[in-house]
Amino acid sequence: MKNKVQSLRESKNLTQTELAEKSGLSLRTVQRIEAGNIPKGFTLKSLASALETEPENLILRQEIFDVSRAKLINLSALLGLILPFGGIIFPLILTYKTKDQKNKELGKDIVSVQIILAIIVFVSMILSPFIQKTFSIKIPLFIIPLILLLCLKLVVVILNGISLNKNKNLYIKLKTNFL
Repeated sequence: MKNKVQSLRESKNLTQTELAEKSGLSLRTVQRIEAGNIPKGFTLKSLASALETEPENLILRQEIFDVSRAKLINLSALLGLILPFGGIIFPLILTYKTKDQKNKELGKDIVSVQIILAIIVFVSMILSPFIQKTFSIKIPLFIIPLILLLCLKLVVVILNGISLNKNKNLYIKLKTNFL
């Protein structure tokens, strides 16, 4: 992907060496900037002057995306460890009160995963007494899947929280969102 410096240089039919000479910068500096380094200060002004443009035109404005609302939605899914449907209801309310479209989509992905996990918990809770009776197991079998699935919900929230901090995206999400 070409950056703005490279595009402007090529539109003016300049080589990297010619741009370096015209701007008073080293060839290596021009190469680094075209490879993705962001020019600042004197370097930015020199390049802008050599390319006959304003310094602001050389810097790509990166979209700053705030995922703080998605982090809150993800964190609210922990209420599912305390309240039976808390991991669905609270994130769902926060998601639908979110105005930012990207955070709303992340919220829907979070709620979708929590719904699937809740369904698995309830199915296992329903089936465990039948399995316990069929195999004459003396210990209360429902505790094992309950603890395992609650730990799984906790791991999902933690992994998604870490991924939201680092990548501004979810680590665990469904391929298709059903919300």
